[in-house]
Amino acid sequence: MPTQPRITDFPRIRGTLAVYRVLAYATGVFLLVLVVEIILKYVFGLELQGGVGGLMFVPAGSIDTANAVNVSLIIQITHGYLYLAYLISDFLLVTFMRWPITRFILIAAGGVVPFLSFVTEHRVARQVKQHLASRLAALDASSTPSPSEANH
Repeated sequence: MPTQPRITDFPRIRGTLAVYRVLAYATGVFLLVLVVEIILKYVFGLELQGGVGGLMFVPAGSIDTANAVNVSLIIQITHGYLYLAYLISDFLLVTFMRWPITRFILIAAGGVVPFLSFVTEHRVARQVKQHLASRLAALDASSTPSPSEANH
């Protein structure tokens, strides 16, 4: 039988799960935006530029950095930082739940495979909630006196 998470860690697990869920969605959304950006850049030769005139697509490599911002680069960097935070929350959740490191690796793949973060988030959240609920129910059942004990 695998090691169970400590009852005292349940509040931390719930908090970490909430952070993990937000980061899973944010990482997944930015990964999808990044995929679109990569397709635009390497298939169509376009990058997204933002400036005084608003957002516009320009030929790749021709962004005027003196008067505009390379939005494509911002998307890449943002996804990278979000993925790092996603990995940290993934690691903390796996550690608190006392799951094997292989589970960490599977969940980590969610941040680099499009749409997988949404699937893993749903499954992980369901598994964690079910596990905590079943452990609390078992704990309540073991601490509640039976009817024969209550009469004496």
